[in-house]
Amino acid sequence: MRTPRFVHLLVALVMALGAFSVATPAHATAGSTSERAGFTRLEFGDTGWRVRELQSRLHQLGLHSEVVTSRFDAETRDGVRTFQARRQRPTSGVVDRATWDKLLAKTVEPTREALHNIYTPGPAILKAGDQGLPVRRVQARLAQLKWYGGDVTGVYDEKTLAAVTGFQTKRKIPVTGEVDRRTLERLAQMTRKPTKAELFNLEPAGPALDPRCMTGRAMCVDKTSRSLRWVVDGVVKTRFDVRFGSDELPTREGAFSVFRKSRDHVSSLYNTSMPFAMFFSGGQAVHYSPDFAATGYNGASHGCVNVRDYNGVRWLFDRVRLGDKVIVYRS
Repeated sequence: MRTPRFVHLLVALVMALGAFSVATPAHATAGSTSERAGFTRLEFGDTGWRVRELQSRLHQLGLHSEVVTSRFDAETRDGVRTFQARRQRPTSGVVDRATWDKLLAKTVEPTREALHNIYTPGPAILKAGDQGLPVRRVQARLAQLKWYGGDVTGVYDEKTLAAVTGFQTKRKIPVTGEVDRRTLERLAQMTRKPTKAELFNLEPAGPALDPRCMTGRAMCVDKTSRSLRWVVDGVVKTRFDVRFGSDELPTREGAFSVFRKSRDHVSSLYNTSMPFAMFFSGGQAVHYSPDFAATGYNGASHGCVNVRDYNGVRWLFDRVRLGDKVIVYRS
């Protein structure tokens, strides 16, 4: 009679200890799984508050516009890819845990104003009635973006006020018609330093052409003046503002030729649009860039020669032939 009871108690004890030992690792596994699942990656097409924070942090690094949208769009993906490329990581455009941690380490917590697109006008640096060289510089830069037309006068008149107002409205800067620090910085980011010819309405001579551009048909790309000139038999037919790759992904310099043209090209590497692409060195091409048109020099290509004049590069695309020279140099 005593033996069965002892056996019964022993079996119960073993079962209890077994349940405890099984429960413990199961709980630990669930905990580690939960920890691994605590981060949800961000990718193209996502929406929400975390996307706003991502865009704001990218803006701190010059990889996104100041305006945040909550939409993981092409601009956001391009910014993520550039951030990844600069750190020699796979350029997936997807924000995984490693990418997010590196982004946090390189940026600061976005302010409420930044996350809600709340901009307070700053003190006026230039306003209606002002005169002088600073006004000329603003007018010349606005002229580069087609906001200002006619002669640069150095007088902050009604035409200048209208141009500044239009620029601020387009860029979602507080619209005052006055040039504050934000307006001036955004204008400087989107344009190049005006030349003397632009400031004083002189007939531009431009920097010297590379000797290799003086014969035949050539796209003459000058990194110093950030310009592309279409030259036929030594005669400059037209000129475009251009931008280039970053220090990490530079545009190659040298003598090349156009070996492929693609009117509606989409990059297989970055999955971005490259309209009117004229390839001259591997995957590097001259092409229209909507990002350059939107943000100017506040950014860089992945090595290509970006043109922001849509109608101009379309005109050029129709005239350039396979085999035409592409000379990339510094004047």
